[in-house]
Amino acid sequence: MPRIDNDIKLDFKDVLLRPKRSTLKSRSEFTLQFCLFTTVHKHYSVDDWKEFASEEPQCLKNVAASSGSSPADLEKLTAILAAVPQIQYICLDVANGYSEHFVQCVKDVREKFPDHTIMAGNVVTGEMVEELILSGADIIKVGIGPGSVCTTRKKTGVGYPQVSAVLECADAAHGLGGHIISDGGCTCPGDVSKAFGAGADFVMLGGMLAGHTESGGEDIFKNGKRYKLFYGMSSETAMKKHVGGIADYRASEGKTVEVEFKGDVDETIRDILGGVRSTCTYVGAAKLKELSRRTTFIRVTQQLNPIFSQPSDI
Repeated sequence: MPRIDNDIKLDFKDVLLRPKRSTLKSRSEFTLQFCLFTTVHKHYSVDDWKEFASEEPQCLKNVAASSGSSPADLEKLTAILAAVPQIQYICLDVANGYSEHFVQCVKDVREKFPDHTIMAGNVVTGEMVEELILSGADIIKVGIGPGSVCTTRKKTGVGYPQVSAVLECADAAHGLGGHIISDGGCTCPGDVSKAFGAGADFVMLGGMLAGHTESGGEDIFKNGKRYKLFYGMSSETAMKKHVGGIADYRASEGKTVEVEFKGDVDETIRDILGGVRSTCTYVGAAKLKELSRRTTFIRVTQQLNPIFSQPSDI
């Protein structure tokens, strides 16, 4: 029988962090050691990986090879890891991490690659986080539908507000010695802080990093302005590019947008890191790992003063 869970579930827009007394006198006292990490999509060939390994060997410690759960995907993953043994991270990436087939896939990959770090997802509830960790995953990717170019919620009606998903999944993962990635939904540096505050060990960004020099995507010029194409990997654009089109049994669950060119990503990263430093100063966290222990969320009906968010009519 259908039922309704009446417990309130919250998204980034529904909460703010409450400030607390702090011994920190300045943002400069906050210790932030960080490293950007990339999960490389599964459509690159073995030869592409070999070329990358020869040109950028220093980057291999900060990337994961992604794979779906089909036999062909896993065969290709095996070939990539054999060709580039420096890769120590695997990302098993499917839209629906709730299938028993996916659970078995995690078990099989763990058996085949006992020494690699395995990321797996996506899920949004604690019980599935526990099952994937017990099946061999180290890090669980959390989020269904919050991404800026994801249309899963619109097409399927399935999803979970991201703050509540992270809170529930982090609690489940940390109880078993695992970790989680908050995947999707961040629109500004404050959302990144909220994800860490809710217990995320990693925060995955897509839209916030789109449109930069370093971003993928085709360059488009319109009316004297430069744009870069940004699309979800379940979009019609991605499926036409990588698999020849949308299969008859499925629908596109991603959209394609043109993002105005933002320049080098360095400034955006500095802006995000500056916001996180400031957050930790407000709540008295001297290190990032202390942020969740110093976080109290308050529910709000409005985060921002919108008066100058639209062009003036004058």
